[in-house]
Amino acid sequence: MSTHIVDNPYTGDVAASVEPTSPAQLEAVLERARGGARALRAMSVEERVKRVLRACEAMEKRTEAIARDITRQMGKPLAQARGEVGGMAGRLRHMASIAAESLADTVLPPKEGFERRIAREPLGVVLDLPAWNYPLLTAVNAVAPAVLAGNAVIMKHSPRTPLCGEHFARAFAEAGAPDGTVQAIFLDYAATEKLVGDARIDHVLFTGSVLGGHKLQAAAKDRFLHIGLELGGNDPAYVAPDCDFDKTVENIVDGAMYNAGQSCCAVERVYVHQSLYQRFVDAVEPLVRAYVLGDPESDKTTLGPIAQPWHPAELRAFVQDATSRGAQLLHGGRATQVHGKGRFFEPTLLKDVSADARVMREESFGPLLPITPVRSDEEALALMNASSLGLTASVWTSDRDRADRLARQLEAGTVYMNRCDSLDPALPWSGVKDSGRGVTLSALGFDALTRPKALHYRLRF
Repeated sequence: MSTHIVDNPYTGDVAASVEPTSPAQLEAVLERARGGARALRAMSVEERVKRVLRACEAMEKRTEAIARDITRQMGKPLAQARGEVGGMAGRLRHMASIAAESLADTVLPPKEGFERRIAREPLGVVLDLPAWNYPLLTAVNAVAPAVLAGNAVIMKHSPRTPLCGEHFARAFAEAGAPDGTVQAIFLDYAATEKLVGDARIDHVLFTGSVLGGHKLQAAAKDRFLHIGLELGGNDPAYVAPDCDFDKTVENIVDGAMYNAGQSCCAVERVYVHQSLYQRFVDAVEPLVRAYVLGDPESDKTTLGPIAQPWHPAELRAFVQDATSRGAQLLHGGRATQVHGKGRFFEPTLLKDVSADARVMREESFGPLLPITPVRSDEEALALMNASSLGLTASVWTSDRDRADRLARQLEAGTVYMNRCDSLDPALPWSGVKDSGRGVTLSALGFDALTRPKALHYRLRF
């Protein structure tokens, strides 16, 4: 494998060049990871918490450098990249705050002459395969609970954002964590799949495409390995007739367009009660038109370029498919440049979108906002569930009971009332159907990164 080059999605210049990890280097990484895992296991949870918090502080001290690396590699507006550093720190600190309680032994009720506990032991070495769209957040979802639970982490970041793995490795080294606690490598897809089959890897956490998830699962076919998979979404929103109208409009547009729509939990399709439909469309359109495309390092830019070179053509195909099935294109729908630079895609608004349009069934991963009317809660529910993906869904209503009734029936890992495109680290992050399996974050996020051990002590005969 030759030197890997990452282009800047705005300038076209080289944003990063990375040398692949050689077989000899990978062997050394694996051995250091095994040693790091042994050292972490011997530490108390409290000592691990200290190292994690120090690593968090080290990352925060480099906020500007990390944010600029993110922006140059994948095009996120710089203000949003800075915000991602803050979001990562928030998740680290939350997981650290609950680690001692979450990892403590479960003590069973007294039984005469016996002591019974369930202990949680670390697995060993975790392979973390984060995504490029939120390169810190998708990484920290694995790193934080893994290290806190006593595991070492080998991070192979996305080819689009390879520099982000080095930031984590440097921070944990500066924090005084045992050698091998967090290491960054760079491999191509074939070498990564081969690594998944290595017996020295005890767990894998992957954030990416459904196709990538299938390939990694196949790579582990000869091992009893339960791979954690977060594979994206086609996340629906339902605007009920009793919603807080102005706030709903504002939040749904932001939920669709933030990060140029390159988010697994972005709003990707909107079902609006027919009593509000035209009013909603009329209110949304000026907000969509107001986005400012341009240099992502400029504070004036609110919509950055598309990260991957091939993706603007895919987004155009989604729009053409929708209009061929009767949808009306109100704004956008084209790839474009700003002052001759960048691979942008215009913020796009579609109305009257057919249920069989690809954009209503597949993950588009771009600044597309398709809207269609519904006559009832029941129709909205049926359409929201009519997808092979199920990461998040949102219900916009002032009636908590309505939201709860729908939430219990929606096929999604997270259901929001009056919010979207958000993650609370106190709640489990998971998907259903082709959105993946497994859980990260919350107290439940430690479960897949530990194994239970039964302690069954007879105290006296």
